[in-house]
Parts: sequence; C-alpha cells; structure tokens
Amino acid sequence: MKIKQRPEDFVVREGYRFEQDPDGPVWVYSMDKQKVSTLQALERLSKEFGVRHRNLSICGLKDKQGRTEQLVGVFGGALGTSDIVQSGDLRLKLIGRVAQPLTSANITANRFEVTVRDLAEPEAARVAESVAEVQRAGVVNYFDSQRFGFLKHGQGFIAKHLLHGDWEQALKAFLATPSDLDKSDDAKVKAFWRDHWGEWLLRAPHDAGKRYAPVLRKLREDPKDFKGAFLHIDRRLRAMVLFELQSFVWNEGAKRYLAGRVPAAELIGLRYQAGALTFPRAMPRELRDELWAKTFPLLAPDSTFDDEKVQLAALGALKAQGLTLESLRVPETRQLFFKHEERPLFVVPGKLRVNEPRRDELNRGRLKVNLSFTLPPGAYATLVVRRVLWFAAETRKTDSRTVGKAAGDAASGVTPQASGEKSPTQPAVPKAPPQPRIGFLERQRRKKEERATRRTAAPKK
Repeated sequence: MKIKQRPEDFVVREGYRFEQDPDGPVWVYSMDKQKVSTLQALERLSKEFGVRHRNLSICGLKDKQGRTEQLVGVFGGALGTSDIVQSGDLRLKLIGRVAQPLTSANITANRFEVTVRDLAEPEAARVAESVAEVQRAGVVNYFDSQRFGFLKHGQGFIAKHLLHGDWEQALKAFLATPSDLDKSDDAKVKAFWRDHWGEWLLRAPHDAGKRYAPVLRKLREDPKDFKGAFLHIDRRLRAMVLFELQSFVWNEGAKRYLAGRVPAAELIGLRYQAGALTFPRAMPRELRDELWAKTFPLLAPDSTFDDEKVQLAALGALKAQGLTLESLRVPETRQLFFKHEERPLFVVPGKLRVNEPRRDELNRGRLKVNLSFTLPPGAYATLVVRRVLWFAAETRKTDSRTVGKAAGDAASGVTPQASGEKSPTQPAVPKAPPQPRIGFLERQRRKKEERATRRTAAPKK
C-alpha cells in the first residue's frame, strides 16, 4: 500500500467560517500549497513579504506531504496590490478581512480526497467492506505520526528536558541534533552546531542557519543563557515541543483505556512514528454509543477526572514516562505550560466514500482506490486511511513472520524509544491473537503466485 506517492494523491481543503469585516485589520487568504509544511509556508511568507511571524495566523497545521488549501490571516495589511499573490509554489487568494486573527474556531471541517495505490487485487476488494466497518465502529482519535516530528528526527521528547529544568539539553536537542532522515541544509546547520557547541561567534555556512538567528543572537549576548535562547525559538515550534509529549501520553492513555473496555480479540494494531496503536473492529451498540460520546484528557497539572477508569489509564500512561501531574510544569517560566483539554476519544469520518478499484498507472499490475471523507479539526486523515487499509499496511510492510506484531505490540504497550531512553515497565494487557507463522517454502510459493498474478493483470502492449 502506498499513499502520497504524488502530491495530488492527498488533497485536503479547509471548510471555514468567519464574519467579514471590511475594515478589519486581518487580511484573510486562501493558500494552496504542496510539498511544504504549514510552518515552512509561513516562514517563506514572512521572509518574502516582510511580515512578522506573530502577525500571521492560521486555523490549523496541515501535512507537508500532499496538496492542501488552507486559510492564512495577515495582520496589518495585504501581501500585495493584487488579490492573488504567488510565492514559488505557494498561491494565495484574498477572500476577505476579519477583526481578529484566525484560530481553530474558524474551521468547520476538513475535506479529504485520498488515492491509495499499489494494492493487490484481494486487498482492493476488501476496501469497501472495511469502509463499512469503520462507519460502524468509528476510528480512535489518536494523534498520528505527523505530530511527532522531533521524535522522528531523533531529537526525542524535548519537553522532558524542560520539565527537569535542563535548558541546555533541550536547546541541544533542538538546535544541535541533526537527523539521519533529513538531507537538507537544516540538518547541516544542526550538525555544525553539534560540532561547535558553545562557539557562538562562529557562523553556520548555510542559509538555513538564518532561521535560528534570534536564538544565536541571545547566546552571543550571554553564552550560558540557554533558557533565554530557548525562549527565542518561534512560539509555534516551542508549543509543539510540549504538544508532542502531551499527545504521546494521550495516545498511550487512550490505548490503555480501550484495552480495558474492548475485548482483545476485537482489537487490531497499527504501527506509527511513536510505537503502535489499537483500534476496535466491532463493539456492542451500547458500548459504541458510550465511547463515541466520551472524551479523554490531554493532561496538565490542574487535570481532574470524573471517570475512575479514565483516570487510571491516563495517569498510568503518565507514570510510564516517569511523570506525575504535578511534574508537568516547566520551571522558571510562564511562557511554556501544559494546558488541560478534553479530546474526543473517537472520530467518525463524515461522507466516507470509496470508488471502485482501478488500474494503478504508477505501479504496474497493481490497483488503486480513491477515498473521500470529512473530519473535524484536529483529527488525522492518514489515520483514517491506514485504519481502513489496515490489512494492506500489514501485508505490504512485513513478511509472514511479523504480520500481527503491530497488534500484539500495541495491545501490550510496547513502544520504540527515542534517543536511547529506557522505557519504564508498562502493565501487561491482553494481546491480540498472533498470526500463524508461515514457513520458507510457503512464502516462496506465494511470491511466485503473486508474480504470476501481476503478469496476468499487466496491460498488454
């Protein structure tokens, strides 16, 4: 299974609402972008049009991999004399003015159109049935891999350094930890400061280093003021540092809670950037209605609970990270803090549709399907797609010896660690039934059958 093989394979459009104000100080643009993250797009707009970062507002972050249409608010003036402005592959169209900067409250829903490619015929044939299953059971409203960018690039949970008051280690993780996955100049800048930590009078020989100018300027004023330097990081990135840990604890807590409410035999597992997640395939109607109406907390020091099972699961996930509610405080600052929120435990995709499988022009002998649906703000379309295609994700990404491992790991709380951290012991919960092992000869026979199927399905020239 492949998603986002081309930008056009993953399209998201923001549905929005705002009250027009002809004299409002915020100009609202509809921005069309692809292969650029929202934060990268804002950085480009700030640089090209001379707008301060703090004067740019958005309704939500959108994925880098794909094509997106989203709103951008510009406080203080238009980006140009024309209603349509272009910045490289960013296209912005002026659609109005408002009195206040944009927030998530301006989104009504996100509309997705996703092409899933590289499917075998049996996989494509199962999609319609799986869509019906998702409509009956819903999708657990986990945070998906996009939320864990620092973890993905080997920087770990930077928030843990902050909670321990270790501002230098937090800044090192942010500024001087290059990613093995990143071949851009940004990774070269991080490698430079890793090799020259403390030599703040030097200049990184890459243009990408300019984005860290406020941080480095603070360090040149006071070489040991790591706290002050960290607080000069763009506020959106600073917030993501805390959100990442908070989101991970939410995922782990929700997973624990579901393990106590849904029989293990009804759970399936999917791997993601921070470990593994579990999803119910079926639930009794009464339980389903209860869980669909339930929220699960994003934890903060002032979190309280009115459900003992939710409390046990949430605090258990927090304890597994060596934390307590009281420890969720960044010392010596009011600029970084955890905020309690209630997040819906489940999301039900609206207008979920799938078309008939068609020949995949990018993968010879394979099929593709198109999914379309709507989601409320904050829900992850990639998670919905992978939940619908869970069987394809397993069979295409693992061999027969590891099929079902994601389900087992997710149910048992096994999580890959970042930056060499040792995982605290987590309580065991029932595992999903393991898939039977298949021998070498059987695997070879299946490979031959698959090649024969591809040759048969390949269009004749």
